[in-house]
Amino acid sequence: MTPTFAPTSLDHVALWVEDRDPLAAFLCDHLGMHVIEETDTFTLVGIDAKLGKLTLFDAEGPRQRGALERVVLRVAELEPALATLPFETTRRADGVAAFEAPAGVPLGLVEADGEDFDLDHVVLGLVDPESAARVLSTMGFERHADGCVAVGDRYVRIVRGDAADGDRPLLNHLALLVEDAHEVQQEAEGAGLEIDDVKDAKNTFAVFLRGPEGVRVEYVEHKPGFALV
Repeated sequence: MTPTFAPTSLDHVALWVEDRDPLAAFLCDHLGMHVIEETDTFTLVGIDAKLGKLTLFDAEGPRQRGALERVVLRVAELEPALATLPFETTRRADGVAAFEAPAGVPLGLVEADGEDFDLDHVVLGLVDPESAARVLSTMGFERHADGCVAVGDRYVRIVRGDAADGDRPLLNHLALLVEDAHEVQQEAEGAGLEIDDVKDAKNTFAVFLRGPEGVRVEYVEHKPGFALV
């Protein structure tokens, strides 16, 4: 049986970071975000709980970028957004203004439609981009002619790279929002897919699967009364 996962959004990118407080402060002070939730082990930041977010998990350092080439946020006008940053950025051919945030996190800004500082896309560096895109297209992503895979108006671009991370990856997982994560679990089990983890939290229920070259993909369901802001 082939799974028919039906995600509605690329909900968040989760990172392992050595020191989350300076990174969270930077995101809030310079990139329009606020702390949505904070626990003993992670900090969730974003411009809105129902838009694209970043989850910062505590981890021993130093972390290695491995598969994560860059997380890119969208803005309506690039120049005013860059003026809020305390350092220079590197302009890339794809229109992204790239920079390194605290904890060595590679970020970027790009002009695109939507809310300022919402998640726009993620760039992964993997050994076999073609195979990775094919696998992700079976996991709920829509494959585009340019090689990217998307969910809604957010996408993942895969470039050739080396996912080696010395067992200390910076990328924890990519999270897709679904209406029913229990259904995802049932379909994954029926298809003989290995479920990496299942988490039943106060506001969410989530199922984790292993994607290409070890990239973890979370399928997260917002429970009724989802109360984050």
